[in-house]
Amino acid sequence: MGTQLFTNAKVFTGAGEDDFASAFRLRDGIVDWVGDAADVSDQDAVDLGGRTVLPGLIDSHTHPALMAGTAAAAECFPPEVTSVEDLVDVMRRHADSVTAPGAWILGRGFDDTKFPGRRMPTAADLDRVSTERPVLVWRCDAHSAVCNTKALEIAGVSASTPDPDGARFERDADGSPNGVLTEIAAVGAVAAFIPAPTRDEQIDALVAIGEELASRGIVAVCDLLSSRIDEPLATFRAAADRGLRATAALYPGWDPEHPLADLAPADKQGQMRIAGVKVVLDGAYSNRTAWVHEPYPDSCDHGLRLVDDADVLAAGEWARRNGVQLAVHAMGDQALDRVVELFADAEPWLDGIPSVRIEHATIVSDDYVRRLREARMSFGIATHTVFFFAEYDGYEKALRTEQVPDAYPIARLYDGVEPLALSSDRPATAWSGADDVMLSIEAAVRRRTYNGVDFGPEAAITVPQAVLLYTARARLLSPLKGVGMLQPGFDGSFAVLERDVFTVPEDEIAQVWVAETWIRGEQVFVR
Repeated sequence: MGTQLFTNAKVFTGAGEDDFASAFRLRDGIVDWVGDAADVSDQDAVDLGGRTVLPGLIDSHTHPALMAGTAAAAECFPPEVTSVEDLVDVMRRHADSVTAPGAWILGRGFDDTKFPGRRMPTAADLDRVSTERPVLVWRCDAHSAVCNTKALEIAGVSASTPDPDGARFERDADGSPNGVLTEIAAVGAVAAFIPAPTRDEQIDALVAIGEELASRGIVAVCDLLSSRIDEPLATFRAAADRGLRATAALYPGWDPEHPLADLAPADKQGQMRIAGVKVVLDGAYSNRTAWVHEPYPDSCDHGLRLVDDADVLAAGEWARRNGVQLAVHAMGDQALDRVVELFADAEPWLDGIPSVRIEHATIVSDDYVRRLREARMSFGIATHTVFFFAEYDGYEKALRTEQVPDAYPIARLYDGVEPLALSSDRPATAWSGADDVMLSIEAAVRRRTYNGVDFGPEAAITVPQAVLLYTARARLLSPLKGVGMLQPGFDGSFAVLERDVFTVPEDEIAQVWVAETWIRGEQVFVR
């Protein structure tokens, strides 16, 4: 590859909130110099036309495996789908394209909190799509779903079927299941009968996902449930052989019924690697299944705890034994407290990165940040701004008034937790294109929801701070090497923006596009 010199740019290096350069050089895909364009005399230098350059972006909590495993599903996200009628229309059109014998009609992404009357669709609604073929649509949180009567019949779910542990088959007044599947175990009881895509289809889907990531400037991801496809490490590596350029750190889910095999050293190395194991401790706020201390407003409901202490600790022991991270999905304040209670006094087992990652971390008080900092264990957090931006309708009904100041307090986290990242959780987010980093950055800076409601403005951060949570600060959260900064020794991976995200009006940040993406010195995307 040789030497590549880039000049005449506004280069955010990631070394600090105000650290900019105007030129940089790569040698065999690795940065070996960053400096001033005035010092560049090479006639072969690539002139970037004064545009803004960011280190390649990191999405620290997303789900490529889930998307690859459900690539045949129609997208039903807001703002395109905002009613049950919209959902039925999309699924009917999609049904016309599903012709393979035995194929299910699948969709994903609806947000019932945006529907008139906040009405959850039921089997009766999806029976309007088809009564002869099974239909299933995942809710935007990917924790719940709705299916038609045919799908219930195939799965053998009837009035006499008991609810799975930590989940519910919602029912009509007479006890008959109504098609609403609340939480992962209930969804899984039906989704287990969906024919899996072929290995080739999964590999091709991952390559296509990589192309979309490149269009967002994303060069590295953490897949926080990579076991949603079979043999995830082998499948991701096959996708890399077929053209997937992004780096992926994989976190298979912990299944106490089928414990993970121990890892070989090679499993933890390379472009595609096993980085940890994930445990889902509770549900989601937007459908009031996050595990909370005080009941949800106007209810006696404390949400759902999905696994017991023994399973969480077993996953932690596997992570310790194998030298990888434990990632715990915890949204509700009771779930977050339980993570600290279980691990705060334990000895960390990793150097340089947190041994325990907390995923989502919706309600975080000053006291909770203090507990994380004072713990013997090393903790990090992957959180979001796209959640409150896109799912305000659900949070408005789920949060108690006194909790709002502690909901996604990004400024507090920025000051108090060094291994910290913003991320998309795509496709488990109620918005089309939720992995658009600029959307999340605007939400972090403005603290305003999709419908114009101010949401905890005191928790706002600056644009450079938000960019760091997708670059240099995000790299501290996981074992993704070589990314997150444009400094000597780091990968020559970067995104060129068509507008300057640091100076555009705040309400136009989400309109900033990535013009080019480079990975280790190779241009992989041009708009």
